[in-house]
Amino acid sequence: MTYTNSSMVVYQKFSPNHSGQRTHSIDRITPHCVVGQCTAEGLGKWFGQRSTQASSNYGIDRDGRVALHVEEKNRSWCSSSYANDQRAITIECASDQTEPYAFRDVVYQTLIKLCIDICKRNGKHKLIWFGDKAKTLNYSPKSGEMILTVHRWFSDTSCPGDWMYARMGDLAENVTKALRGSSDFGGDAIRR
Repeated sequence: MTYTNSSMVVYQKFSPNHSGQRTHSIDRITPHCVVGQCTAEGLGKWFGQRSTQASSNYGIDRDGRVALHVEEKNRSWCSSSYANDQRAITIECASDQTEPYAFRDVVYQTLIKLCIDICKRNGKHKLIWFGDKAKTLNYSPKSGEMILTVHRWFSDTSCPGDWMYARMGDLAENVTKALRGSSDFGGDAIRR
């Protein structure tokens, strides 16, 4: 498998907090909330410290700028799940500091574009949100499918926050429409 990184990246600060090369192909995307309206540089500084003991593949800052912290070929330390992080691209998104941890519109729109880019580069034409932990984790994605997962399924956290959790189906629908080049694609094929 050949891995590439997004051309949307405008800032790079690599984190030492990762497990090296993945042992599973990429078939999941896991959006997270930072719990703060951070800058790319601020998030990079945080993930750049070994003592943080956390990282993500990408970060989207409060202005919608995309940062690369762990290359896609490597497993980040982001979801409190070794298995999930082996197969997921993890994306930390700037958010409000209190529940529902809302994203600014520019952050959400950038997340959609970044997910489209990740799917395209990894040969995926559909992003799926089941909205159910057991169904998702027991599902084997077909060729061309990418699955959305959330941090709250693996740890006692509300991440990605109720604001983003309520929009996971919308994220899947918008990304799949763009991948298929259609504006009239029905969401029921994405939300199973």
